[in-house]
Amino acid sequence: MTNRRLSNSTLKALPASVAAPRYDRGGVAPGIVHLGVGAFHRAHQAAYVDDCLAAGEADWGIVGVSLRSPDTRDALAPQDGLYALAIRSSIGEELRVIGSILSLLVAPEDPAAVLAALTDQRTRIVTLTITEKAYLRAAGGGLDSTHPDIAHDLANPQMPRTAHGFLTEALSRRRAAGIQPFTVLCCDNLPANGATLHRLLVEFAALRDSRLATSGDARLAAHIADGVAFPSSMVDRIVPATTDAERARIAVELGVEDAWPVMTEPFCQWVVENDFPAGRPAWEKFGVTMVGDVGPFEDMKLRLLNGSHSAIAYLGLLSGYDTVDRAFANPAIRQFVDGLWAEAIPTLPQDAGLDTAGYTAQLAERYSNTALAHRTAQIANDGSQKLPQRIVASALDRLGAGDPPAHLMLVVAAWIAACEARGKTLPEAHFADPIDARLTALGSRPADETVTAIFDLAGFAKDHAHRMTLIDLTAAHLERLRRGGTAAALAALGIGSEKP
Repeated sequence: MTNRRLSNSTLKALPASVAAPRYDRGGVAPGIVHLGVGAFHRAHQAAYVDDCLAAGEADWGIVGVSLRSPDTRDALAPQDGLYALAIRSSIGEELRVIGSILSLLVAPEDPAAVLAALTDQRTRIVTLTITEKAYLRAAGGGLDSTHPDIAHDLANPQMPRTAHGFLTEALSRRRAAGIQPFTVLCCDNLPANGATLHRLLVEFAALRDSRLATSGDARLAAHIADGVAFPSSMVDRIVPATTDAERARIAVELGVEDAWPVMTEPFCQWVVENDFPAGRPAWEKFGVTMVGDVGPFEDMKLRLLNGSHSAIAYLGLLSGYDTVDRAFANPAIRQFVDGLWAEAIPTLPQDAGLDTAGYTAQLAERYSNTALAHRTAQIANDGSQKLPQRIVASALDRLGAGDPPAHLMLVVAAWIAACEARGKTLPEAHFADPIDARLTALGSRPADETVTAIFDLAGFAKDHAHRMTLIDLTAAHLERLRRGGTAAALAALGIGSEKP
């Protein structure tokens, strides 16, 4: 294997079969700061921006910011921000080098540099993929004002740790300097993600204002509430974790080393509400759907794709499958997913023109992609944060319409059973959840007590009239999973358990 690294100086030496930036990267100016520069961003938003740069929109380069770990910076900085995107299907692979990330910052190492990038008047959009748990919401959905990092950022606005702290301080500085606010574009799987982040940031700014009421301008919350755009968006692309074997294989294909290539599928979707007072790239030229209301698309994705993904992950883990394609190839799991979709589809807006039949057919094809090797353990992370919008919301809507959510609540039970299986039939740290410590403290209890305690811990269906119905359904599923495994739980739904 070659010891040369992918970089600006080695771009011209790449094989002709590899698509690479043909624009002058030195002439690209930063226009976007992205918080949470992980694999998904590099397979999704960064690729769309790369298309725009190639079309001559040279003022939309990306400054990538890691809010926690230096790993991405350490991998890509020696490569001038370049990396390979491996687009894999069951019939082949396409390699593309992405050049839209101009620089990378690590917030804990240099928060001042991150604030400088956010305050730069050239920055007109800030995008985020920081995962659900990083929004630091309390059980009721509002800001968790007791979180230590929130308390730190309120006390130390010049040295923030959270996205809330960075965005609020940057908007304060821009306002003081007379610089137009940037647009905040959330790209995480949150319900009404733009409105959700808007509400959280206004709550944070109001707490900050209360501290400044006697010492300075205390109107930042009103400025953010009324003067900053927070369009919602819906993103979709499957991005498995990169393995060392894939790094080695791609290095051979490129002829140079790439410390962190990204694996993905051919499918890519981005639906964005068109509210960008400071301007935006012409994303629509490259397949982005610009709309007035992203809600129906978001609901379809959360409930049909993300919901079934969680189902496949937890049932797959309990059945001994380590990847999505292997789990989905099990006829019983496939039949279950069809039943899950049948329950979720009626909860979607019926007047929005959504093609649910075409969408689920497309999902089935994507889940069957044998080249992707999307690990069930990767999807299983953070269930307590993901399941409320992916599963519980659909179940409550079903009950509100007088329909049972039997398939939906098996997903919640399978999550609990998979958590219980860690250290037994699954490795101890096979996947993680923000409430793991409290889950462990529950110990061994009867199914109904376990489920009630977990609903309390995770805040599932809090104060909802149908909460006990969900608990009872989940407890019955959990009892069957504990006694007879997935075969017994699926059989109770009339589903066979044979493996292919």
